[in-house]
Amino acid sequence: MAMSGSYVRTHGNRNRDSVAPDMSKEQLNGIIAAIPCFNEEPFIGSLVLKAKGYAERVIVIDDGSGDNTALIAEEAGATVVKHSSNLGKGAAVRTAFEHAREMGCRALVLLDGDGQHEPAYIPSLVQPVLDGEADMVVGSRFLDIHNSIPRYRLWGHRLLTFLTNLGSRVKLSDSQNGFRAFSPKAVDALSFAENGLSIESEMQFLANDAHLKVAEVPVAIMYHDLTSRSPITHGVEVLESILRLITRRHPLLFFGVPGMVMLCVGIWEGWRVVQGYYASGEFWVGLALLAVLLCIIGSLCLFAGLILHNIRPFLRRD
Repeated sequence: MAMSGSYVRTHGNRNRDSVAPDMSKEQLNGIIAAIPCFNEEPFIGSLVLKAKGYAERVIVIDDGSGDNTALIAEEAGATVVKHSSNLGKGAAVRTAFEHAREMGCRALVLLDGDGQHEPAYIPSLVQPVLDGEADMVVGSRFLDIHNSIPRYRLWGHRLLTFLTNLGSRVKLSDSQNGFRAFSPKAVDALSFAENGLSIESEMQFLANDAHLKVAEVPVAIMYHDLTSRSPITHGVEVLESILRLITRRHPLLFFGVPGMVMLCVGIWEGWRVVQGYYASGEFWVGLALLAVLLCIIGSLCLFAGLILHNIRPFLRRD
C-alpha cells in the first residue's frame, strides 16, 4: 500500500526492566507531559510523580471527573486544567494541545491517565522529535518488546489498526496507542474534530494531511483490572469513528468500490438468468430477484460514492 505522507520507523530493544533514569534539568527543558483523564483517582498521583522525572511540566486535563483526580494531581505537582463536564478524550487532548501552543515546547508527550503507560519511556518517545527525525512518535506495544495483551484486545487492536492504516495511508503497528510525542510543528499543525476515544485514529489521518514525519518506538503497556471504560464500548466507538473518517475522506473507497463489485455481480447473475431461460425455458425467479437487488444497491452505492467524492471539500472538517 503506497503511503502519501512521510513515514519512518524507529526500532529499539527495550523491556519493562530497561527504562531510563530521571533526566537532567537541561534535558527536561521544553518537554511537556500532558495526561488527559477521567475518574483516574487510583493512578493519577503516582503517574504525575513519575512523569515529573521526564518532563519540565506536567499538565493533567481533568475531563469532568467526579472523584478526587484533580486534587490528587495538584498535590502531586501537576498543573490541572478542568473541564466542567465530561467532553471526551478527544476534547481533553485538544485542550492539551492548546496549552502546549500557549506555553511553547520542544516536545509534547501524551500519556493515558489509567496507569497503563510507564513514564520512563518518555525519553525514547521524545528523542526522535528532539533529533528532528520525526514530528509524531507513537509508542508501539508490538515492536521488539513483549507485552501480555489479552487476546480479545489483541484482535480488536489489529482490526482497528488495519482500518486506520488503510484509511489514513500511514502505516503503524499500533494505531490505538495513546502514548505518543509531538514536535512543535505537529502541535501547530494538528487540529482535532473528534471528541471521543477515537482521537488516536484521527491523529493518523491528520498527520498524513499535514505531511508529518511519523515514527514508532517500542513501549511496555501495563493492563489493570480497574478501568474507567469498557474495552468493547471503546472498540465499537473507535470502529464507528474510523468508518466515518474513511467515508468522509475516501468515499469512493468506502462506497464506490463495494458498489461497483455488487453492480458487476448483479449484472453477471442477471446474464445467467437470461442464459438459463433461453437454454431451458425456465425463469429462475430467486436468482433474478437477487440480480436486481444487487444492481440496485450497487448503483446506489456507486452514485453515492461519486457524489460524496465531488462534494468532499465541503465535508472536510479542519
